Amino acid sequence: MTSELIKQALTAAFKPALIEIIDNSAAHAGHAGSQSGGGHFHVTIVAQAFEGKSLVQRHQLVYKALGDMMKQQIHALGINALSPSEDTKGSL
Repeated sequence: MTSELIKQALTAAFKPALIEIIDNSAAHAGHAGSQSGGGHFHVTIVAQAFEGKSLVQRHQLVYKALGDMMKQQIHALGINALSPSEDTKGSL
């Protein structure tokens, strides 16, 4: 399952305090991207690696960690990347 592969890749890259992955692919059935096999996902990740980084830098780090998955398995990806000091869920 792609969501598990995403979790494994991001966990290996960032050792996050929190990671949540939501697969929204079913809501996009028939969408152009769904025909190529890529899914729609939303990731919330809390990791020290994002401390002091801009939103763009955080997204770049996530895209880099996912590598080739962004070319085939993932059509759309929402990212909520936070540092531990920004964690509003109080999970730490």
